[in-house]
Amino acid sequence: MTEIPPPKPVRESLSEYSELTLPNDANSIGTLFGGKLMQYVDLAGSIAAARHARSPIVTASVDYMTFLRPVKIGQLVVLKSSVNRVFRTSMEVGVKVWVEDLRSGQIDHVSSAYLTFVAVDREGHRIVLPQVVAETKDELRRHKEAGERRAYRLQLKQRALARD
Repeated sequence: MTEIPPPKPVRESLSEYSELTLPNDANSIGTLFGGKLMQYVDLAGSIAAARHARSPIVTASVDYMTFLRPVKIGQLVVLKSSVNRVFRTSMEVGVKVWVEDLRSGQIDHVSSAYLTFVAVDREGHRIVLPQVVAETKDELRRHKEAGERRAYRLQLKQRALARD
């Protein structure tokens, strides 16, 4: 029988990750590649997931992303992430992306995403995760909404499998 680890508060998974946008990260008009931002989102999400799981984790899915504004060379990308909900061996992590103009100090929201991560052992087998405890009003809202998003993701997965 698998031992269920004790629950942990959301705050223990909180993570902040920053990257400066450099010319190698940008397209020909001087804005950050969308794929590079997606890479940052995956990394920021994986940090929060690993903090919660304290074990290796793998990305299982990423919900769609909308890019609300361009990120220019020289601007700082700031990503904040935390675990929204744990199911059994998977967890949803929310990542919110901001851009800071280092000259003016202006900070703008760039994108948000929800990712699903799975915790695995050294052999790559899924392991049971500690539940996450939502303590604030926002955490409780995100916890509830994560369940709704999971139901939708599972429907999409079933449709995709039915097409195979």
